Amino acid sequence: MKQCRIENMYCLKETIAAEYLKTAEYPWELLAGLSDYIRKLGRTLDPEVYEQIEEDVWVAKSAKAAKTAYLGAPLIIDEEAQVRHCAFIRGSAIIGKGAVVGNSTELKNVILFNKVQVPHYNYVGDSILGYKAHMGAGSITSNVKSDKTLVVVKDGTKEIETGRKKFGAMLGDEVEVGCNSVLNPGTVVCPNSNIYPLSMVRGVVPANSIYKNRNEIVEKI
Repeated sequence: MKQCRIENMYCLKETIAAEYLKTAEYPWELLAGLSDYIRKLGRTLDPEVYEQIEEDVWVAKSAKAAKTAYLGAPLIIDEEAQVRHCAFIRGSAIIGKGAVVGNSTELKNVILFNKVQVPHYNYVGDSILGYKAHMGAGSITSNVKSDKTLVVVKDGTKEIETGRKKFGAMLGDEVEVGCNSVLNPGTVVCPNSNIYPLSMVRGVVPANSIYKNRNEIVEKI
């Protein structure tokens, strides 16, 4: 499970939440305390750069948020980010510098690193998306198992019990997810990997891989 550790998944220079990520070994360990951390971090932000538009909602003055978007607390939208028409941010979210949250995309309890793109009809819940990660149109993170049992991260014969009922996906830096894919609860896609469109993914996808289906994961050349 070494490849799933935060130090191997993310470049911490590419998020305003770097200090928080340093407090855990695995990224999913950060989901439980994320709301409290956002509130704490928001109160330290430079008012010359960020505007508190309502209680526990901070938006960088250089960011763009459509009037039709719902911005639920606690929330930080970092510099140059875009939140587009009818986006639904339910709260407990950090949207990184230059990130794009698109039309009808829904976010809940997430960290989006800088330059992340979730631009078209995505659902991202209880998840962390690394630098320049991109989710194609209609791709989603499924964050609750159908039998409602606790999520386990599986990497071959190795397993880690997370103790969480809600856990979507952890995407490493520069991961590409194809259109209309479903990332099942507990999915971990390591950096620089690609997921084919229309995929159903679960477990750990190694770094620098192309996921074609559960029986065909090939190394990038």
